[in-house]
Amino acid sequence: MKNIFTRMKESISSDLHNMLDQKQEKNPIAALNYYLRQCEEETERVRKLVERQHLLKEQLVREYKLASAMKEKRQQQAEVALQAQENELYEFVQKEHAQYEERTERLNISVQHVTKQLDELERKYEEMKHKLKDMHIRRMELMGRENVARANHRMNTVLNNDELASSEYSKFSDIENYIDQLENQINTDYYRQTIDSKIAALQKEAK
Repeated sequence: MKNIFTRMKESISSDLHNMLDQKQEKNPIAALNYYLRQCEEETERVRKLVERQHLLKEQLVREYKLASAMKEKRQQQAEVALQAQENELYEFVQKEHAQYEERTERLNISVQHVTKQLDELERKYEEMKHKLKDMHIRRMELMGRENVARANHRMNTVLNNDELASSEYSKFSDIENYIDQLENQINTDYYRQTIDSKIAALQKEAK
């Protein structure tokens, strides 16, 4: 049964990787976004583990302080029982003191061990955050390059496509011809409207 599930898991994982490879070929930015989301989720999981480790360390430190206090208390009680020659009470308190002393030593080692692990987790967590930030910056850089590449591609398509260029040039030529005709029409109308006054002025000058 275990082998069947293992093969199923490997098959699904293989299909996923193939899908991502195809997606990356078609749209590398989309593939990068997917990878970033995976890294963000993993970073969040590590953050929760770091928090749990902090809580564990706090609990161990509390237990260590409590055991240390009880060890000191039993030490003082043992001295009192000894001075009072209460042998049975003295032996009981001594056993308690020995148990708390052993617990204190064990908790002290545990606190040191957990502290060391916590320091390592925090260091790796900071590295993950920096890595994630660098990947976000890298994505923005790639998106910028992609935008420039797409813009250049579109401009080159317009500038280097002779058929399209000639079509656009033809449109501009048609517009220019229309403007020329309009200007000629305006000038003709102007001369037609002012011809009588100009002739009258010329006749007046001739007299």
